[in-house]
Amino acid sequence: MIDKLAWLPDIILFEDHNNIWAEYEEALYGYFKEDFIHNRLKNFRGLRVGLKKHPKFKNKEATFWHFISEGKKEDERLPDFRRCERIRWPKPIMENNINESVRFWENTRRSKNNICLCYGDWEYLVVLRKKKDYVLPWTAYYPYTEQTKLKWKKEYEKYNKKANTAS
Repeated sequence: MIDKLAWLPDIILFEDHNNIWAEYEEALYGYFKEDFIHNRLKNFRGLRVGLKKHPKFKNKEATFWHFISEGKKEDERLPDFRRCERIRWPKPIMENNINESVRFWENTRRSKNNICLCYGDWEYLVVLRKKKDYVLPWTAYYPYTEQTKLKWKKEYEKYNKKANTAS
């Protein structure tokens, strides 16, 4: 595991919010609003940065839920505490995307083009949905298995091999 860099904020722990989900959720949402609504990035590698707001759930933007929970149906997503703890990581990873500790590659899922930013030793993945002239922060993952890390690594290596061959 790579030592956490100075630009990467500390994780936000559930127990630091009295082990009360409602209190924790509001604190997480406060960080999300700070990073993606009030002080959002204006651009990423020359592309405007937007925000996927809908469908809103509990009056909170879709991207917020994708950063802190998992599940196929929007209204049935379940909290993922590793994602929750890292709610403050997506923005600085986007800001520091050319840092040597952040790997960059693109992929396609269900005919949608994405930009992947992986921090450290395959420790956390931020996914941006690529549109024609802008990007949307889409989701972020914590890799629970070595298999997931290996999948990311292979995808990264394949992308970079292809990119180096093209140049």
